[in-house]
Amino acid sequence: MSIKIISQLTPPAFSVLWEGMEFNFQELMKNVQKMQEQVKRIQEELTHKTVTASSGGGMVNVTVNGRQEVVEIKIDPVCVDSRDIPMLEDLVLAAVNQGLRKSRELMAEEMKQLTGGLPLPFDIT
Repeated sequence: MSIKIISQLTPPAFSVLWEGMEFNFQELMKNVQKMQEQVKRIQEELTHKTVTASSGGGMVNVTVNGRQEVVEIKIDPVCVDSRDIPMLEDLVLAAVNQGLRKSRELMAEEMKQLTGGLPLPFDIT
């Protein structure tokens, strides 16, 4: 594997030959900047998209946005029993965790638009 710098080109069009392929770093940087802008746009859109998860047959409902923020918790008064607080805590915990899972799935689906289905090597949250 050899890398040759092409001396005929000026710095704004700096290119490198790598195993017979030419890479233009200026074009690469434009593409990186475009991708960063797209990621920012998707993150902003995800703030307005929500998923809802429930536990206890719908007695506890949790709404989470695409940024993994819990935005609402609804508890059916039927399941509020001062003698059984641990059961209510378990229901809330289960619904929150399910909501966060759904939110991560939503984010992954949105990011597929940007990456063509390839996973990103970094976390965008």
